[in-house]
Parts: sequence; C-alpha cells; structure tokens
Amino acid sequence: MREPLFVKQNSSKWSSFENDPTNDPDELADRFIQITDDLAYAKTFYPKSKTTAYLNGLAAGLHQSIYKNRTEKSNRFITFWKYELPLLFKAYEKQLLYSFIFFIIFFLMGVISAKYDSNFVRLIMGDQYVDMTNANIAKGDPFGVYKQWGEVPMFFMIASNNIFVAFINFVSGIIFSVGSVYYLFKNSMMIGTFEYYFFSKGLGLSSILVVWIHGTLEMSSFIIAAAAGLVLGNSLLFPKTYSRVVSLKKGAKDGMKITLGLVPLFLIAAFFESFVTRHTEMPIWLSVTILILSLLFMIWYVIIYPNLLSKNLK
Repeated sequence: MREPLFVKQNSSKWSSFENDPTNDPDELADRFIQITDDLAYAKTFYPKSKTTAYLNGLAAGLHQSIYKNRTEKSNRFITFWKYELPLLFKAYEKQLLYSFIFFIIFFLMGVISAKYDSNFVRLIMGDQYVDMTNANIAKGDPFGVYKQWGEVPMFFMIASNNIFVAFINFVSGIIFSVGSVYYLFKNSMMIGTFEYYFFSKGLGLSSILVVWIHGTLEMSSFIIAAAAGLVLGNSLLFPKTYSRVVSLKKGAKDGMKITLGLVPLFLIAAFFESFVTRHTEMPIWLSVTILILSLLFMIWYVIIYPNLLSKNLK
C-alpha cells in the first residue's frame, strides 16, 4: 500500500486518538494496540517517513497515558494485574520465549555435565550440601533439608532471597542483556545438576513430586525475571525509532513492572517451600495437584490470557 493511501485510511482514527484523550484503561489499551500495529506497518514499509515518526510519537504518548493514568487509584492494583502486566507479557513475548529457551539449554547442560563428570555435582551444589543430602538419603529422608528450619523464618529467608535474586537478574540486563543470561545460566545449570543428582540416586520422581511443589512457580518466575532483564538490555542495544535514552527509560520501566509483578509469585512459592514441601509424606495426588495447578496458572497468565486480552482489545 502506498503511504498516502495508508495515511488517508487511518488519519481520522489517529486524529481522534490525539485530540480526544480518554482515561478509561480499556480504551487506552485498545488505542495503544491499534497504534502499535499501525506503527509496525509503517516501520516496515516507510521506515524513514514523517508518518512513522508521527506514529512513534503518538504511540509513546499513549504508552505514557496507560502507565501514568491515576484516575482510578482505588482500583490501581487490580488494573495492574488485570491489564498492564498481561499486556507487558504480550508485548515482550519474544523475550519470554528466548528466556525459556535459554533455561532449557542451560538445564540440559547441567544434566549432561553432571552425567559425564563425577565431580560436577559437588562443584555446582557444594560439598556440604551433597554430603548432607547423602546422609539424609541414608537415613531414609532425602529431602530433610526442607525440615531444618522453622516455617516462618524459612519463609522470610527464602522469599527475601528469591526476590533479591530476581531484581539482580533484572538489573544485570543493563550489561547488554548478557548479565541476565548469566544469572539464568547459573540457576538453570544448578536445577539441571540437582535433578540429575536425584535421578542418579533413583529418586527422580520423588524429587519432582516434592521439590517442584514450590519450584514450578519459583523457576518460572526466575525465567520471567531474566526476560525482564532482556527487555532492559535490548532497549539499550536496539532503540529502534526511539533515541537510546528514551528507549532505555521505556525498557527500564517495563522491565521493572514485570519484575515487581513477580513478587506475589515468589511469596506463594516461598510459602509452599516453607509450609508445604517439608511434608514429604503427603499423598501423591495432592502433590501432583499443586504442581499441575501451578503450571497451568503460569501458562494461562503468562501466555494464554495475554493473547486473549490482546485479541479482545483489538
């Protein structure tokens, strides 16, 4: 389509968006998606035109309106979880996919390394942890490590540590995204090594039923935190039509929102690890139920719901 025809077909819509502002979050989200679609088309076919520059500015304005709108302060928390965070997952679905792929690759690297190097498990997990776990296995309580501390202090220790690590993972993305990939590498390698260790002891299924009660939400959140770091790093590396400073500010804001959105998930995961995982004698059906529901929730909220929301807004 020639640029004049493209402008003629959409100019009235753009003008209404520019001259008739709204504070309704649903309407703002709908307008933002429409403009970003038009901007993507313009950047593809008219990358250096005034139309593309105009749409870029309009999209930036709508973006600011969405995230700075405070007309429904009493409903702000619900709006964030219902619209903003899912739309961010949709907007940065590529970064989420890349982070998940990195996790799988690094996880398998941990498994393979532990399989072919007898010292690798101790290198990654530490002699103290391996010796303690071997002793617990000999006593018939392989996951006794989860029973060493009281529920409440364990909850605060795990929750605070995981939230801190997630924010470090995000912030390290400023190092051209490499920092976030590095932290994901460390976590994924450790999980792969951990799982191989228990499978090699004939406790693979037990480890899944016990550890992934909390690990499903916890590891999923670390993958998302790494994706937030990629958002930050990519905004610096690939500013597109924005100036590098404006792009970095946008990436930092969006990445921070994604990371903040993980805090409740880390709290729930810490609750499971502190109050539930220690009950290794629980019925298998209960363990499987918690694991499956956690996995289904993450798939629905991070993948399915954002796509449905984006489709409905269009």
